[in-house]
Amino acid sequence: MFYEKEMKPNQIFFKKSKILPTDKFFRNVLYDKKFGYYTSQIPFGQSGDFITSPKISDIFSEIIAIWIVSSWKTFGKPKNFNIVELGPGDGSLAKILLKSFKKFPEFNSIKNMFLLEKSIFLRSVQKKKILNNDVKWIDNLNVIKKGPVVFFGNEFFDAIPIKQFKKINNNIYEKCYKLEKNKDIKEIFTRASPASVKIIKSYKSLKNLKFIEFPQFGLQELKKINKKISKLGGCVLMIDYGYLKPNNQNTLQSVMNHKRNSLLDNLGKADVTAHVNFALLSEFFKKDGLKVKNIITQKQFLERMGILERAQVMSNKMKFREQSNLYLRLKRLLGSNYMGDLFKVIMAYKFKNNNFAGFK
Repeated sequence: MFYEKEMKPNQIFFKKSKILPTDKFFRNVLYDKKFGYYTSQIPFGQSGDFITSPKISDIFSEIIAIWIVSSWKTFGKPKNFNIVELGPGDGSLAKILLKSFKKFPEFNSIKNMFLLEKSIFLRSVQKKKILNNDVKWIDNLNVIKKGPVVFFGNEFFDAIPIKQFKKINNNIYEKCYKLEKNKDIKEIFTRASPASVKIIKSYKSLKNLKFIEFPQFGLQELKKINKKISKLGGCVLMIDYGYLKPNNQNTLQSVMNHKRNSLLDNLGKADVTAHVNFALLSEFFKKDGLKVKNIITQKQFLERMGILERAQVMSNKMKFREQSNLYLRLKRLLGSNYMGDLFKVIMAYKFKNNNFAGFK
């Protein structure tokens, strides 16, 4: 990687300002058009920095496909049905979804599949993998005029940079990053703006915390999704790693080559994420007038959707080594020490019928 003339690596991500709040600084690190992590390399899979559930096993994507078809039935089998994947990664999930939908001809003939992807680089990666004209890439939701619409995101929200605050003597301070004269980067805390203080105090799930993580950019994206659901009808299903109750923890982390990386090292070359506050998401959805199903673990959701039964059918046609491989992958998806409990599933919707598969 090369850097612009007369600019050292750290300078690249500060642009015009020498002091940036956490979310704006890491937005530059992750999404800068030229040097951002998600705009200059393929981060997924064994050769990347992390592996997502669709890369672990196709069976995960097949289960999501079944859930989407089931939701279409819950909505009364409408003649127009939109599916939007949020942050499609390298396209692995979408590829299996499209393949699985062909097993349901009635549904397959009326569905409209959209991939919401703003990165030109990742779009090119996805198009090479999917090789299907029956999908449309979008960078906003304006093209969707009719409903209902189902939004799905797997590890979408954790990749959107967050704000961080510290409460000291009833005053709230925001964590920022400062570019020093020697081009080193230093963490500092500055008095939080009145607007930030007001919005933090408006959420019950953030009450009494000394250290606060707030996904302002992420909630802005969800706001657009909520408006579309409220207008056209539909739902949003999100799967991600996170917690049900905040506990003053700093969850911001950097990962490179499947290992923890110091947060300010390898900027633009390492992933930076934060755990999702599911209690906050639930509160946000409800504030916007959507109904929210009980938050469950990935293990609960996948098992209720029949992943073990599906695996049994598949294993009957496999040799021993293939069977062992399948169940090792299932262990990663379902195991309490792996993704099973750490990953949570949240669903918000607007519809009179609440009988959605996977949720009691």
